[in-house]
Amino acid sequence: IEEIKRDMESPRVMDRLLCGDVGYGKTEVAMRAAFKAIMDGKQVAVLVPTTILAEQHYKNFSRRFDGFAVSVDMVSRFRTPRQVKETLSRLKEGNLDIIIGTHKLLGKSVVFKDLGLLVVDEEQRFGVKHKEKLKELKQTVDVLTLSATPIPRTLNMSMTGIRDISLIETPPEDRFPIQTYVVEFNEQLIRDAILREKGRQGQCYFVFNRVQEIERMANYLKKLVPEVEFGIAHGQLAERELEDVMVEFMEGRFDVLVSSTIIETGLDISNVNTIIIYDSDKLGLSQLYQLRGRVGRSNRIAYAYLTYRRDKVLTVVAEKRLKALKDFTDLGSGFRIAMRDLEIRGAGNMMGKAQSGQMAAVGYDMYIRMLDEAVKKLTGHEQRGAAETVVDIRLDAYIPKEYIGDEVLKIQMYKKIAAIETKEDYFHVKEELEDRFSDIPDATYNLMDVALLRAKAKALGITEIRDRGTSVVITFVDAEAVKGEYVDVVASKEYAQRTRFFDKPTPQLEFRYQTNKERLIRDLGKLFDAMGKPAQEAAKAAEKKEKAEQAEQKAKRAREKSESTEISE
Repeated sequence: IEEIKRDMESPRVMDRLLCGDVGYGKTEVAMRAAFKAIMDGKQVAVLVPTTILAEQHYKNFSRRFDGFAVSVDMVSRFRTPRQVKETLSRLKEGNLDIIIGTHKLLGKSVVFKDLGLLVVDEEQRFGVKHKEKLKELKQTVDVLTLSATPIPRTLNMSMTGIRDISLIETPPEDRFPIQTYVVEFNEQLIRDAILREKGRQGQCYFVFNRVQEIERMANYLKKLVPEVEFGIAHGQLAERELEDVMVEFMEGRFDVLVSSTIIETGLDISNVNTIIIYDSDKLGLSQLYQLRGRVGRSNRIAYAYLTYRRDKVLTVVAEKRLKALKDFTDLGSGFRIAMRDLEIRGAGNMMGKAQSGQMAAVGYDMYIRMLDEAVKKLTGHEQRGAAETVVDIRLDAYIPKEYIGDEVLKIQMYKKIAAIETKEDYFHVKEELEDRFSDIPDATYNLMDVALLRAKAKALGITEIRDRGTSVVITFVDAEAVKGEYVDVVASKEYAQRTRFFDKPTPQLEFRYQTNKERLIRDLGKLFDAMGKPAQEAAKAAEKKEKAEQAEQKAKRAREKSESTEISE
């Protein structure tokens, strides 16, 4: 609170990320910042990713500012066009202090008389166009971004250009750790858990992440626990229908919400204090942590049941994920879970509070990549063929919707796969996918294999790999790129019958194959490894020689120092 207050009073425009565990009071801090802005005669906009969250924030802000001379309103599909028009008119005239809404707040029709503070909830869930608009606002308006994500994601820092960060590490009073159980799916256990919550006038989440069968699961649960009322929510429902279901659940019209992982982020319903996750071994650590964080947001003890199918042997990765959730149940354990996640995934570096200059403008990932390329250029290690290598081989290479349904997460993983340059990068991405989303589909493996192949080809000065049906044509950037070592490999016994060079305006190598496409990718990777091996060995030899020379110089200096000491004595 002190840091935000200091930022708001300084001549510099505030751009601060407020990070804290689930239920730690980030919204309360945002409300206090909003109150200060209003007392200074400014207007406040609260930007949220979903209409349901907008409705929830509207109720919370209205309740919190009741009794003060502060006006609060919202724009969403829950309001009629006439109501929205009246709200925007009050905003333009300066008769409205706080407005809450989704990305519609960034539209041209929304005009503020004197906007002083923009509060953004989960900025990474907004699209590129919305971020561009946010970037314009950030130049003149104080911005406070709230992050409910306890697992550190590189995207949060690299794409949002964060300069300052505040952490909330103290839990609210009378808040209890979530009692977490990792158990086989058991009918009696599920029935008892639901009825126990019903007995204390509470509600439950039942997470079932197979949308096609969610109706069947809901009917099964209705027969198992006929004493309670059930509702269904998933991403394939019409948006209005989904919102109606969620609002009814918030208002307590039914007891158990059977849903997909769509509830992973957002809703804060203090009356829901039991969550049962079916097939929890198929979900990633960050997903499980976020889902568990949907309960335990009041002064009641909350329960989380991470279930897996009876007699199923858990994989090592799945067992490690579930054990981390079971071990770390204390309040504020999000940081330790994040560190465990980083150990497994190798998800990058965590930065300090301050950034400056071009790093903040281009983002951390891009900054590091540009810096790496500049250093290689200055030290003479710049790779040939700076242009991106085109790989045109007909095979399924993508991330299926069934594997990663969330579009934001999918883009993150596409970005990480595209950045693969070494085998180490490949295995880091593989471990992260397995850890967060379970077993990797063949199509996603193909995508990773192609990314690694592209990186190997780029290092060899190859600009294009094009499939012709029974052969692949490999095009080099120019004649200088074709080293003598490449010719030696192609002429070797292993490849002589399958390859031939064409001396065209740009050199080309034809590689004939009779295998499936997946095997072709591996064979090409093996060929490129062989072509690049002499250069790698030469680099290692040069590095070894350089280290030996440095050691010799160090020893020489030590001898000279010793001799000068003897002379002085």
